[in-house]
Amino acid sequence: MRRLPGRDQSRRSFLQGVGAVVGTAYVGRAAADDGALQRRIVGTGSKRAATAVARRCENVVRTLDFGEQGYAVVGDFRPTDEVEIQSHSDVRYVEEDTRLKLLGTRRPSVKVESESTPWGIDRIGAAALQNQGETGAGAHIAILDSGIDSNHPDLQANLGEGKAIVSCDSCRTGWDDDHDHGTHVAGIAGAVANEQGIVGVTTHATLHAVKVVSADGHGDASTIAAGLKWVADKGYDVANLSLGSTSPSEVIGDAVRYAYERGVLVVAAAGNEEPDEHRVHYPAAFPEAIAVGATTEDDDLADFSLTGEEVELVAPGDDIPSTVIDDYAVFSGTSMATPHVSGAAGLLRANGYSKAEVRERLTSTAIDLGLDSDEQGNGLIDVPAALGTSGGDGGFSVSTRGATNVEPPNATLNGELLGLGDHSATTVGFEYWVKGDRSGTAKTVEAGSKSAAGMFSADVGDLADEETYVFVASATADGEEIRGSPHEFSTGSDSGGAPLTVETGQPTPVEEDEVTLAGRVTGFGGSDEVETYFEYWEEGRKDETLDDESSDDLEEPGTFTEDVDDFEPDTTYVVVAHAVDEDDDSVTGSGEPVTFSLGSGEGSTEPSLAIETRPATDVDDGEAELRGEVTEMTGVEVVTVSFEYWEKGNSGSQKRIQADELDELDDFDGDAEDLECETTYVAVARGVTSDGLKASGSPVEFTTKPN
Repeated sequence: MRRLPGRDQSRRSFLQGVGAVVGTAYVGRAAADDGALQRRIVGTGSKRAATAVARRCENVVRTLDFGEQGYAVVGDFRPTDEVEIQSHSDVRYVEEDTRLKLLGTRRPSVKVESESTPWGIDRIGAAALQNQGETGAGAHIAILDSGIDSNHPDLQANLGEGKAIVSCDSCRTGWDDDHDHGTHVAGIAGAVANEQGIVGVTTHATLHAVKVVSADGHGDASTIAAGLKWVADKGYDVANLSLGSTSPSEVIGDAVRYAYERGVLVVAAAGNEEPDEHRVHYPAAFPEAIAVGATTEDDDLADFSLTGEEVELVAPGDDIPSTVIDDYAVFSGTSMATPHVSGAAGLLRANGYSKAEVRERLTSTAIDLGLDSDEQGNGLIDVPAALGTSGGDGGFSVSTRGATNVEPPNATLNGELLGLGDHSATTVGFEYWVKGDRSGTAKTVEAGSKSAAGMFSADVGDLADEETYVFVASATADGEEIRGSPHEFSTGSDSGGAPLTVETGQPTPVEEDEVTLAGRVTGFGGSDEVETYFEYWEEGRKDETLDDESSDDLEEPGTFTEDVDDFEPDTTYVVVAHAVDEDDDSVTGSGEPVTFSLGSGEGSTEPSLAIETRPATDVDDGEAELRGEVTEMTGVEVVTVSFEYWEKGNSGSQKRIQADELDELDDFDGDAEDLECETTYVAVARGVTSDGLKASGSPVEFTTKPN
């Protein structure tokens, strides 16, 4: 649970503040003697109290009106006035004007010769949305940072009104950038699609530069608070804060709440780990803000990304190319992750979602990367899912499955087209690369075209030994490209090829409180035998309700199930299927989390049957092994399974194979014989019950080898 620092500690005395180190305090501002002026921020509960405090101030820098919360007076005070000011009944707090720092680190400049899509924009699904015409037009995103290059060709067209709380005197405008960081952040959130440079998460949202950070990469708490108040008073949709400090500055807390209450979605960087910094930074740690951690190209948590219960979402933040002053460069940091979320929020705001709805949509549809909750929060943002355009119910959607037949230099990459949406056909394929070096090793391989949902695969033959690879399935139709989640496999000699790969099946109800959990080991790696089990818990209450149930031992890829009872009705649960090598418990595999819920238990359960067609194996010049799986049989005692197959384009050549009778969820196979060499066939797995309930899997293609 996210907590706001207690108000009972907010009325700090000057005497306590002078000697304390709060964040990065101004050097030279502490008193050398009782007569030296000291920069302080005094929070009051009323305008009258603020006026009284201002009279005691030798130099008032600014007074901030935070509405119902009160006021904050920023200025230089004499220590002799401390006691009287502190004793005022309407003083809420007194604090130093701490310094916050930018949270991104520059890497080498990059040469961008034609318009490209940075990997982070692609990973969160923004590129696919741009192909559908989603631009973010109408949304207003404020970048509170070091400014924005007002003359950059990839940003200029999207720039709106700016504000210089800290001014750049030598720049074209007062809010121009004199550091690079703010321009880099702005490019991630909203670089223009103009056939040059890069594109952002949005391509037509209006970006507002709020310069609160100077050329040295630091900004005062009072300056940042003033900038955020300006954003709130302007009524902008999103405020991006790629900066932070370990100090819970009271005045920034006032500003965050002020903005939040006025409809601004505040998105802030969780912070980068340093020797003396190990907790989520402020303002991200305030509960009104969305705290954003950073991920790598391989969907790992970036090694610098700070963790804690305050983390709400993660987004790409490692080696991110974007705009800088008159150029392009690569930066890393939670600073870079944050504008991915801000841009996503802008897209949702442009589609009419309220501030509360945007936050709920982004968190509820995030992708669970299998990391701890204090690392990933709710998960990696998935913009199409948040907008409700990511497939499901027949929508255009693709999933990456496991790698099989891994024998360096060869492997088979597998994917599944889940739906075509409004398209009649799509080309499918894969991208694969050495883990940790996508930019230097990425390659693509085509897997043909699909006119219906179903599995697809492609063989690769250029893998190095003892390497870990990442691959992702993709589908492209009518200019729209979609991708699945990355999967890994290894060619290391110790693993004998691929690691264990597991899929979690959809649970099926048995009785009022009983469910059949299902999983499938799709890749065995070098294991001779594996133990399987399930973990399950109530959604949102993993720590309190986590339980597990052992299942079957397997000696080859296949399905495993287990009946589990004591589930509560009208409750949503999460289940994950696991496998572990029986001889080496460091070799493990886990499926993706699957949610399910039980109804109230009233009435009977309608029988249901589901079949999946799996890719054919052992394909030679005249034979192939056809494969299928019963994935659901609620209220069904026995199902008769079979295959039909035919030459592609010649349905009159259809043949049928009776496979088996099954009384539980399981896979099945059948031999297709007398096939023509170098011919493409289509196969479908089918099932039927004694009551006439029928189900069929999606068609799967395979091509026989030359004679």
